[in-house]
Amino acid sequence: MEPIGAYADDLRLALEIADEVDSLTAANFASEDLTVELKPDDTPVTAIDREAERLVRARIAAARPDDAFVGEEYGATGDSTRQWIVDPIDGTKNYIRAVPVWATLIALVDRGEPVVGVVSAPALGRRWFAAAGAGAWGSSPTADVHRLSVSSAASLAEASLSYSSLSGWEERGLLPAFLDLTRSVWRTRAYGDFWSYMMVAEGQVDLACEPELALHDMAALVPIVQEAGGRFTSLAGEPGPFGADALATNGMLHDETLRRLRG
Repeated sequence: MEPIGAYADDLRLALEIADEVDSLTAANFASEDLTVELKPDDTPVTAIDREAERLVRARIAAARPDDAFVGEEYGATGDSTRQWIVDPIDGTKNYIRAVPVWATLIALVDRGEPVVGVVSAPALGRRWFAAAGAGAWGSSPTADVHRLSVSSAASLAEASLSYSSLSGWEERGLLPAFLDLTRSVWRTRAYGDFWSYMMVAEGQVDLACEPELALHDMAALVPIVQEAGGRFTSLAGEPGPFGADALATNGMLHDETLRRLRG
């Protein structure tokens, strides 16, 4: 699918960069020589995380020198209203343990609005991408590029819910409300990380939520979910990736789910 719309060139650039990063991350996946360090927040990081982010930064700096940049590993530079937000490897713990559920997330936020999102998961052979007004798209080893659309589930009783873990909900005093939500839905699975949200965009899952996330974890997900017809907000209902937590749904289930999670 050739990108179209106002952000076509930006999406094309993000896809080209994702190709380059995939080559780096996939070549080092499951390597016995992988060195792991702990960051100050006790989350792991590898040399490949850092090298991948440097690669993206260099490509953006060359192609969009006036744009700002925010990365998980090296922070923020620039003050433009156009801001690239990158997580070089979302799912580093999986990457370290040779679990194939990890991805590079590349987003463009323009004047506070996420307008381009690319999620590339080479170990799964999957990629999802979107630009404002141009739809959401995906590809896999068994399917050429195809348009994404959220599900038509109209009640929690028929909904599938994906999450990452229970510990974050407990730490924030939200575990009772979350467990109540799980009892109200048809099915729960902990697919975790980016994959939960991409499954919402694909219509395979109807709800995905997490109680603690950073901007770089979410920015690329938002255009994909929204362009597929869904909603993406914080647990307080704030649109987009700016609330430090997330709820993504097919839209029809959003308000009821927010109400349940607020207790």
